[in-house]
Amino acid sequence: MIQEKEYRKRRERFGKKLEKNSLAIVTSAEQKVRSNDTEFPYRQDSNFYYLTGFKEDNSVLVFVKEQEEAKTYLFVMKKDPTLELWTGKRLGAKKAKEIFSVDDVFEIDQLDGKLKEFATAKNTLYYDFKIEAECIKKYKKLSNTIRDVKDAAKIAEEMRLIKSAAEIGLIRKALSITKQAHHKAMKMSSRCSFEYELQAEMEYIFKKNGAYSDAYTSIVASGDNANTLHYINNDQPLNKGDLILIDAGCEYEYYSSDITRTIPVSGKFTKPQKELYQMVLDVEKKIISMIKPTLLRSELQNEAEKMLCEGMVKLGILKGSVKKLLKDKAHKKYFPHGIGHYMGLDVHDQNPYKDKNNKEIPLKAGMVLTIEPGIYLPKEDTKIPKKYRGIGIRIEDDILVTKTGYENLSKDVKKEIEEIETLNR
Repeated sequence: MIQEKEYRKRRERFGKKLEKNSLAIVTSAEQKVRSNDTEFPYRQDSNFYYLTGFKEDNSVLVFVKEQEEAKTYLFVMKKDPTLELWTGKRLGAKKAKEIFSVDDVFEIDQLDGKLKEFATAKNTLYYDFKIEAECIKKYKKLSNTIRDVKDAAKIAEEMRLIKSAAEIGLIRKALSITKQAHHKAMKMSSRCSFEYELQAEMEYIFKKNGAYSDAYTSIVASGDNANTLHYINNDQPLNKGDLILIDAGCEYEYYSSDITRTIPVSGKFTKPQKELYQMVLDVEKKIISMIKPTLLRSELQNEAEKMLCEGMVKLGILKGSVKKLLKDKAHKKYFPHGIGHYMGLDVHDQNPYKDKNNKEIPLKAGMVLTIEPGIYLPKEDTKIPKKYRGIGIRIEDDILVTKTGYENLSKDVKKEIEEIETLNR
């Protein structure tokens, strides 16, 4: 678990990044309507949570900076027995003040008045540019002294780029649960009849172990469905002889895991499936082995594309010189996505990939990213050798950049051909 002192230090760091004579407003996520009068399960805004650890909606964190130090104020819903009868207990301002190391806590209905007070003589206003237009209009009218507006989200997202020991611990926990779920799928693939059965088996493991949310909608794509990158219907039958691409991970205490494995329905790979799978696995292992501080993500991308292109030429999927195929981007037809992304509070963390000068940010110790090469060969593509048509394969692991290299946080999730086949016996 992350302690309040770590959240306090984050707020202090955030405050130091603000300009003098400024005001910053960081808001909680809103409830999202599912249909009519039902709502989706509430999930706090990642930046707000990163700075507070507070899970309630209708809350606001405000930074007020005049010179060197910023003061922080938290606004929360008041205690209301009638409302709490329907939607659950609220912390309230009094209890929040005891828990959170902020300068003061107010009830949310005091927000507008306090913001006008805080905005007096301020020159710069920070807020999340993604919030609703009505809020933006209201914020801009707070004071006629405000001359500049800046994106508060960018500051938090840059801070989130490097994970603390506590954050890495929560990612490890998420991965330990996700490992169990993927291994259950490997054991059950030949015993299930539909994609959704495997999804149910995995998500049961998530919730049984305290991961109440999926990090993203699970992808359980059998056969040609795997060639739709974001396939989430998960409603088709599992046919013997096909592969199943499973991209699924849980979220534990707001921290994500993101694992993809590709397994045979019957428990045994066919020869063509083995050829493709081993090619992708070899690429993944090589790219992971390259990871170290100072390396650029574009170097990983370029090497992955080169290796996959070489593999496709060797297997007869592409024809011609590798150099020309790469130049013409012919390989992108069958590997259209990036080699990976940052991961943390969001499965796709919105951390910056480039600095203020538009230069690519090199890898640094404490970053967590995915590595996920793949190959996608549509059934209807007659240019592909027939034995490979309708096969989609992706293998994905979660990697921590260390001071001297890397650590594969998901190394215990089995991915060797023999390991996968053994689990299904």
